[in-house]
Amino acid sequence: MIEEHTRYSRLAQTTKLINTKLELREVLEHVVTAISDEIFRCDSVGIYLPQNDGTYRGYVGKPELLNSMTLDMLVINPETDLLAKEVLEKKESIYIPDTSKDSRPDPGPIKAFKMNSLLSLPINYEDEVYGLVFLFNHGEHMNLTEAEIQSVEAYVNMAAVAIRNANNLTRKENLISEKQLLLDVTRELSLCSTMNEVLDKCFYYVGRVLKNTNIGAHLLDPIAGNLFKPASLSKESDWTEEAWKKTHSIIKIDQSTDRLFQEVIQTKKALFVPDVFSDPRPNHEACRTFGIKGVLMLPIVTMGKILGLLAIVNLDEKDRVYPQADIQLAQSIVEATASVLSHLIYMEKQELIIKERTIELIEKNQELEDVVGELQRLSREKELILNSAGDGIVGLDIEGNITFCNPAAETILGYIEKELIGRSYESFFSKAMTSIKHTSLLKCSKEATIYTDETFIRKDGSKFPAEFAITSIKEKQMVIGYVVTFKDITIRKQMEEKINYHAYYDSLTNLPNRLLLQDRLNQGLAYAQLHKEQLAVLFLDLDRFKTINDTLGHSYGDLLLQKVAERLSHCAYKGCTVSRQGGDEFTIILPIVRCEKEVKVFSENVIAAFEEPFDLKGNEIFVKTSIGISLYPQDGVDAEDLIKKADTAMYKSKELAGNEYQFYTSAMDNHTLENVKLENSLYKALDFDELRIYYQPQYDNKNKRIFGVEALLRWEHRTKGMISPGEFIPLAEETGLIVPIGEWVLRNACKQLKEWQMKGYPEITVSVNVSAQQFNKPHFVNMVKEIIDETQLSPHFLELELTENLIIQNTEETLHKMSRLKDLGIKISIDDFGTGYSSLGYLKNFPINTLKIDRSFIKDVCHDPKNAAITNTIITLAHNLNLHVIAEGVESLEQIEFLSLNDCFRIQGYYYSRPIKPYDLVETYF
Repeated sequence: MIEEHTRYSRLAQTTKLINTKLELREVLEHVVTAISDEIFRCDSVGIYLPQNDGTYRGYVGKPELLNSMTLDMLVINPETDLLAKEVLEKKESIYIPDTSKDSRPDPGPIKAFKMNSLLSLPINYEDEVYGLVFLFNHGEHMNLTEAEIQSVEAYVNMAAVAIRNANNLTRKENLISEKQLLLDVTRELSLCSTMNEVLDKCFYYVGRVLKNTNIGAHLLDPIAGNLFKPASLSKESDWTEEAWKKTHSIIKIDQSTDRLFQEVIQTKKALFVPDVFSDPRPNHEACRTFGIKGVLMLPIVTMGKILGLLAIVNLDEKDRVYPQADIQLAQSIVEATASVLSHLIYMEKQELIIKERTIELIEKNQELEDVVGELQRLSREKELILNSAGDGIVGLDIEGNITFCNPAAETILGYIEKELIGRSYESFFSKAMTSIKHTSLLKCSKEATIYTDETFIRKDGSKFPAEFAITSIKEKQMVIGYVVTFKDITIRKQMEEKINYHAYYDSLTNLPNRLLLQDRLNQGLAYAQLHKEQLAVLFLDLDRFKTINDTLGHSYGDLLLQKVAERLSHCAYKGCTVSRQGGDEFTIILPIVRCEKEVKVFSENVIAAFEEPFDLKGNEIFVKTSIGISLYPQDGVDAEDLIKKADTAMYKSKELAGNEYQFYTSAMDNHTLENVKLENSLYKALDFDELRIYYQPQYDNKNKRIFGVEALLRWEHRTKGMISPGEFIPLAEETGLIVPIGEWVLRNACKQLKEWQMKGYPEITVSVNVSAQQFNKPHFVNMVKEIIDETQLSPHFLELELTENLIIQNTEETLHKMSRLKDLGIKISIDDFGTGYSSLGYLKNFPINTLKIDRSFIKDVCHDPKNAAITNTIITLAHNLNLHVIAEGVESLEQIEFLSLNDCFRIQGYYYSRPIKPYDLVETYF
């Protein structure tokens, strides 16, 4: 009873797994485990899945190694393994208690793995076989009972369901991919104006589907009629087109006797020969000349007529196999090409005819005027034919019955000609549309008028959007019939819908864009005004988004924006509009608000939604948001004003350390003006000589001496006085001014240090911070070298401080630049170490001299065991890698004692000195 309960539990668990989004391999591994737990007397359980060549290869199983072989090395061939063949044909389990008494199993594996007893089962569902399962042992016989075999069959049935689900999902994904590919092909072919352009597009997409670029086209010669000539070769082919055509002219293949050509021409179906020399149909001499091992021939057919052949050849391997689905997709691409090609070939043929006719006209001088008139008439007729090429054309008598139709009309409507002749036009013109308009197709007839947005009906009853034109047929001013020209505009309609969607929705997040937000906000304001309701606009901006973009790259930034959009959409209730304004800015409209508290609660829910980290391809990223809020009617009565004021409130929220929300107040407008003024002043700061460099000593507590200084930028505004770096450094980063300002700091810090050295002061190093924007400039290393040469400072006295997040960007380029700096003799330190997003692997690859422990770890190092452990780990790591280590932000004797006990003696912080002016540094330390 307990065993039965356990079995039901396993079955229930496996069923649950099948309905999850686990990978197929994980589900099948659970099935194998369940069988192994159920039949403990078996030594091996293996699941084998079908291959393209008809064999079955090991996929998952227990144990993972059999006689030093992994399961995926084991292959079962039903042609040699009669047991597998019988199981597959009967779709029934077969149990062999004693393999020595049964000749059906393949003797090779029986002997190799010493199988004493064997159970083989088919993985099938609704008459479709998905694979095989084998259980065997090499000790005592398994002695399986009927109940045990039935239990195994139950698990195997679940494996079949899992594989079927995975196959169905794959098929759906492939169908979607193929549909999109064919849409791309159709669109791009429609833009081609020459046969070479059309064939190049065809070669590109067929080569992409079949993963083979050795493709050539043989087309009907418009002059020779039924003979094919080598027309064009893929630019990616191993042969050049010139050599290919020249070789064809030498060997002169007779297509009328070539069995391979003739079979494709007559059947109008694709033909694949994996090994040309084992098949009598191909021309073996030609194959040897071109080096062809295998060939796939695709007919170029339109409206039942063959225009040519596409040959896809294998030059470097034989017995290459193309999946049937790939061949069918390639044939669909060729069919799409054929219709465009037909039009262009017809044009070429017409041009040849006109050319010949023109020569005749020149020879017949006496009939010149009449012939020129005839030529003009023919030219007008040709233009009419060309304009309608590919369109459906039907003729109607005065009663509206069909008198003739062209092949395109048959194809579009799904009829054959004899089914259409004599029918009323109502067979294909929508009766529903007719009744709505209270008119008929014939009453629509107006000369030179094209009708769109109408509906036509196919033979099978399906409807499609059509564009059509009706022209009267007249004799002696009497209308005796009509000609209806029409085309299926389904694809165009779909493209219009897609364009319309992208006009109102953001393509990255699928949220409403700024245009749709404006429309909905105007609707909401109109409703609020009519019903005397309140309305709220929330403007959101992600904190530190630029840092994440610069650190991990724009692809991760885009992924983060998509996940943020999902969370915001989950927060929104019915009637809300969540919109992306652009960049990392989002807007939310709360259409009906009773009181300010409702908006506060909603805003707090949004902020709470950002407490969990975002998973970006395995990287956990914490991102917060700042929210600004404006309310109708108190803050504004139109959409633009409310969005602007919510934006203003958002910036106020961001100033308050982020991850907050702020309601708009009129006082904020003055503050926004101050930001603009500050930005303008920063542009002039260098010109007005307002920037200063302060130096913070770096102290060696063991040797009791100063060993270096860090150059720190300060801004002494001519009217406002000293402005905090926290205010102007982000502004400089945002405006790009950090690049010229950073160069100014580097040059003046080197100049100052050289000046101290010339005065005989102690030899110390100077550390200069480098921003990501500055480092990523192509000429950065050259700029540093020029400053070193200009100031004549020895390079080993200069240390550049890079952040941990900066060096993991564009790793190859970063490593190259750092190596060039090291070759110059310049030292490199990692600032704020321990706060970045990277692994520690870069420490062994990059030429680094010093690690600077971030002040956030030092702050509570004496009271927080976690901070103490992290700090101690960084110190040990630096020593083990032969790197210097400096503790930043040291402010107390207690912190110094902790660091000294852990062998960190290099100190920087307020305990020794704040950043001070050059003169004060000299007075105090020199």
